[in-house]
Amino acid sequence: MDLQQLKTTVQQLAQRQVAEVVEWRRWLHRHPELSQQEVDTMHYVAERLREMGFEPREGVGGTGVVALLRGGIAPDDYCVALRADYDALPLTECTGLPFASENPGVMHACGHDMHTASLLGAANILRQLQPQLHGTLMFIFEPSEEKYPGGARMMMDDGLFADLMPNEIYAFHCLPEMDCGMVGMKKGKYMASTDELYWTVKGHGGHGATPHLSVDPIVIASHIVIALQQVVSRNAPPMMPTVLSFGSIVGQGRTNIIPDEVKMEGIIRTFDEQWRLQAHDTIRRISEGVAQAMGGECDLFIDYGYPYVVNDDGCTQQVYDNACCYLGDDKVQWLDLRMTSEDFAFFAQKIPACYFRIGIHQPGTPFSNLHRPNLVVDEQSLELATGLVAFNAAVALENRIKK
Repeated sequence: MDLQQLKTTVQQLAQRQVAEVVEWRRWLHRHPELSQQEVDTMHYVAERLREMGFEPREGVGGTGVVALLRGGIAPDDYCVALRADYDALPLTECTGLPFASENPGVMHACGHDMHTASLLGAANILRQLQPQLHGTLMFIFEPSEEKYPGGARMMMDDGLFADLMPNEIYAFHCLPEMDCGMVGMKKGKYMASTDELYWTVKGHGGHGATPHLSVDPIVIASHIVIALQQVVSRNAPPMMPTVLSFGSIVGQGRTNIIPDEVKMEGIIRTFDEQWRLQAHDTIRRISEGVAQAMGGECDLFIDYGYPYVVNDDGCTQQVYDNACCYLGDDKVQWLDLRMTSEDFAFFAQKIPACYFRIGIHQPGTPFSNLHRPNLVVDEQSLELATGLVAFNAAVALENRIKK
């Protein structure tokens, strides 16, 4: 397969169908569904695949979809998987877009609508290239990426790879900090593990005017928050990125009522399994010790979450080289570690993988981060995403012939 000819063909196909891909993305954006509730999304994706000539399997991992494309050359000899996620977030959209969410309190604020529409577009391009493909492609449309235990694990537990284990797997995520037209990736460790932390700090409530007759859980909780800052500053290895953050502190009292207990929630994220477990023990020891020293109690539940994402060196170099070929060297960059997390890590634990980034920011417009109710995706990125994903997949199948 001639690389330049393939690039030209893919770019032409991506350009011809971009209006349709935009239409798909806008439908998904108007009809967002929360994790583990993506029934209409599942049916919509499956129907688009059927229109292309695929025979998708619905209900994988609850509400996931998977489809195969067997190439015209050695179709059963090698498999490359492509994954997109499609769950939304519990946010009320405030973009003012004409295709804004019609589901109150739910929004595609993480770009999953863009991911899914782009993979549908890539599948359509690759279907048209089917006679030239050296192997099999697996298209994975994953639900519930935003909610533990994560759609990746749910799909695998439901037999996603029971009949065919991919040799390589790829996924991308939009990146608002990066301008539209740009692509980035990182070899090795890329995204952090994540664990959720839930504290219940117990005291003895009473009147705010007589605190000496109470054991104040709000004061205890405050001291726990301060004491736990040393987990990162004095316990984490200096060269090991670690984040410990609190997102919720709730004490159901009033101006003159000291409550009986306080609930707190937070996260711990890092890049090393041994330190991860050690951090759990340290957090528990400090939390319980501070509470006991102040006359109260502390119960801590740690919800062990996603592992950290590791990009395979070979797969990542391949994406870099293919992106340079497809877009030009000036449009591709190496990225730094990110403390965000992804359940794609479960796939990357089993299969050589690359998780890369595609820019969605329109230069000259206000910046809005992921998980914000005013996130806007520059739809010009859809043509790039569909073409690059398809091009990389076709070349990946071709490259295994040369290994």
